[in-house]
Amino acid sequence: MKRTEEVLLDETELIAEAMGKVLPLLGEDPEREGLRATPQRFARALRFLTSGYQQDPEKLLASAVFNDSYDEMVVVKDIELFSLCEHHLLPFFGKCHVAYIPSKKVVGLSKIPRLVNLFARRLQIQERLTRQIADALWKGLEPDGVGVIIEARHLCMAMRGVEKQHSHAVTSAMLGSFRDDAQTRNEFLSLVAGGK
Repeated sequence: MKRTEEVLLDETELIAEAMGKVLPLLGEDPEREGLRATPQRFARALRFLTSGYQQDPEKLLASAVFNDSYDEMVVVKDIELFSLCEHHLLPFFGKCHVAYIPSKKVVGLSKIPRLVNLFARRLQIQERLTRQIADALWKGLEPDGVGVIIEARHLCMAMRGVEKQHSHAVTSAMLGSFRDDAQTRNEFLSLVAGGK
């Protein structure tokens, strides 16, 4: 649900107030010089990092969908993404690779990274993020197929828990011909791996 700018400002102030209460619980003095403005900075940063809740993926795609007879695979790879893990509110980051095979509709190429950002700027798990991107393209373009792969490093695994700094997770979502046709899927995987 999209909220007004006034409501967002009020909510941002509430977030800052809550963070101001957290700092002493961590053993910090919220009045020391380096922390005086931290609650407000944290609230603004959190609002930015979750700005995807204020965007509509259908409207985003619809603003740049064009009728076209192109019917070969379209790939946008190495899209940088940054998101927050919903379990610990710690960042995960990496690359997203997106492909689709048009069926009478193409979308402006810049909309694909924007769509990735829209879903990444919400509290997420990587698996759901991957599927949301694929589902939005499937619904918005009605293509023959969609493939999405995300490779990401999770700070909730690197900084805490198992503390494995060099591990990364890979997730995929394949719809239509990417799921049903091994040749299509393999072409996508080959194109993604080609730059590595």
